[in-house]
Amino acid sequence: MIRKTLTVPKTARYFCSAEPSAAFTEVVFVCHGYAQLASEFINEFNVIATDSRLVIAPEGLHRFYHKGGADKVVASWMTKEDREDDIRDYISWLDMAAADVLLRCRPDVKVTVLGFSQGAATATRWITLGMTNIDHLILWCGFFPPDMREDFSIAETQLTVVTASNDRFISSEEEQRQLTIIKARHATYKHIRFNGQHVIDAGTLSELFNADFHKSH
Repeated sequence: MIRKTLTVPKTARYFCSAEPSAAFTEVVFVCHGYAQLASEFINEFNVIATDSRLVIAPEGLHRFYHKGGADKVVASWMTKEDREDDIRDYISWLDMAAADVLLRCRPDVKVTVLGFSQGAATATRWITLGMTNIDHLILWCGFFPPDMREDFSIAETQLTVVTASNDRFISSEEEQRQLTIIKARHATYKHIRFNGQHVIDAGTLSELFNADFHKSH
């Protein structure tokens, strides 16, 4: 068998809390987790969307029926099949989405990227391999991807890691192991641990975006 690949045009979508404009001083790109839709995920961030903060939710390029059959439609960023191609595709897509948004914003707008669960690995790959300049990376219930190369650095980017006390996907031991890895790569990161499960916790989210450490960067 001989394998061939072609790059084809594809229509992708992202959702906005408001129309992008120069009125915003911060843009927050939020990358959803596995088996979620951006149109629903963006609603988790209503608590931080303001007249000066714009929230953008790009959607993974792979949509499918959850649990098989004609069930709810969801999306993901990639699978283990042809993973390098998927990674290149979504990094290109996220750069395109960001450029489309930021072209309509002020030149000095602050750019934050929040990745939830599978979206944490997506967000990390994007800011290390993509062309978009990011000021603040937030990894929420997720960590650096295992394939993040040693020669890629996010030292110039503010980093916040948010974990849950009762995360059914991440044990306490795994959390500590991953935090050790992150500390070795980014010694000045901020860690927040909330009481809850593998979700976007509204109270923690609101506190994070209103905290002095976020405002000062």
